[in-house]
Amino acid sequence: MAKKNGKKNGADATPAVALTIAPPNFQTLSIRIRGNAPYVQNKFSAKARQKMIDAQEAGSTGKKNRLREAKDFKQVYNDAMHISHEGWHGIPAPGFRNALISACKCCGFAMTRAKLSLFAEADGFDADDGTPLVKILKGKPTYTESAVRNESGVCDIRPRPLWAAGWEADVRIRFDADQFTMDDVANLMMRAGIQVGIGEGRPDSKKSAGMGWGTFEAVR
Repeated sequence: MAKKNGKKNGADATPAVALTIAPPNFQTLSIRIRGNAPYVQNKFSAKARQKMIDAQEAGSTGKKNRLREAKDFKQVYNDAMHISHEGWHGIPAPGFRNALISACKCCGFAMTRAKLSLFAEADGFDADDGTPLVKILKGKPTYTESAVRNESGVCDIRPRPLWAAGWEADVRIRFDADQFTMDDVANLMMRAGIQVGIGEGRPDSKKSAGMGWGTFEAVR
């Protein structure tokens, strides 16, 4: 008599498991937002990056007899802006994505899932560093100076571009429709505008409680 070993006629008798993976179901929602507070930008400039590269390449010898370069406040102000290849000003698209993900903390939705489900589409890219940008449709930057404290604890003056309240942009959010509805995304954007914000001095700033900057409302 043949010994039973779980096989029938030499074939594996283990039942096959059917896996059904639904195709991606992404949709896009365009939302016009209007700033109800100033938006302040502080891009890490090409000059600052080059100074860091030069210092690292020079090593310890680079610290000897190094003269302190005079600060060109107007140039620092210009370098702090995100400008596209086409010449328009923009807001980093990742800022909106991060704001939406952070706003999930207030709604009980897992941020780890939101990271895989929400994306801000770019209107163009920064001509200097390639950052994806959302075009600012209304408003012009003005010069402002902010007193800040460096990591060393020393106070400093930072020139920055500021867009007064009333600035506008169209933000296109691509989302997983199996995770969110369009109403979910619209409501999440409203929460992001009120509770999180974008740019410098926003309510959800990692280093402070904010300056009252960077908040916005959905107007369409």
